[in-house]
Amino acid sequence: MHEENLEVLDRLKKGNQLYLQSSTNPADISEEIRSLTASKGQSPYAIVIACSDSRVIPEAIFCAGIGEIFVIRVAGNVLDNHQLGSIEYAVSHLKTNVVVLLGHTGCGAVKAAIKHRKAAACGECQEEEKFIRYIIDDITMAIGDEQDDHKAAVLNVRHGVSVIRQAFLDHKEIDNGRLDILGAVYNVDTGMVEWV
Repeated sequence: MHEENLEVLDRLKKGNQLYLQSSTNPADISEEIRSLTASKGQSPYAIVIACSDSRVIPEAIFCAGIGEIFVIRVAGNVLDNHQLGSIEYAVSHLKTNVVVLLGHTGCGAVKAAIKHRKAAACGECQEEEKFIRYIIDDITMAIGDEQDDHKAAVLNVRHGVSVIRQAFLDHKEIDNGRLDILGAVYNVDTGMVEWV
């Protein structure tokens, strides 16, 4: 991992520890920071791709304030060209060098993929809803035959990290070793982030 990015990872870990000990978000969400970021722009220290699940709030999980984390949310934290384009924007234009793909326990999309796999094995597969099936198909490919929710969430995260690495294989920020792509799973029960 690039030396400068180790400081970002440490900041994320410390933010999660602070979150575990807090009942409110102590990060800077003041009028002053809103005014400053409105006039000077944003300088996020990390990019976080997270599930759309309402229990997974990256800014809270890492005790980050306004302008500190560039968050991309999509059900099941799956990736397509839209999410990859958002990552590229933050890397190229905002000079953010740490990408975190954040899965979580109890993910409905992961559970649906497990259920879909079981139903297909029994020949009882029902047609998924019109667009949800794309998310389910992606996760099903990522988790294979895994039936355990937590292990499946980890496999889905690892798959996403691999997709990002593959997509940016020839990107100038990857070539010089400054961009680090990390995987993590947020535990919705304990609030703890497990780095995978």
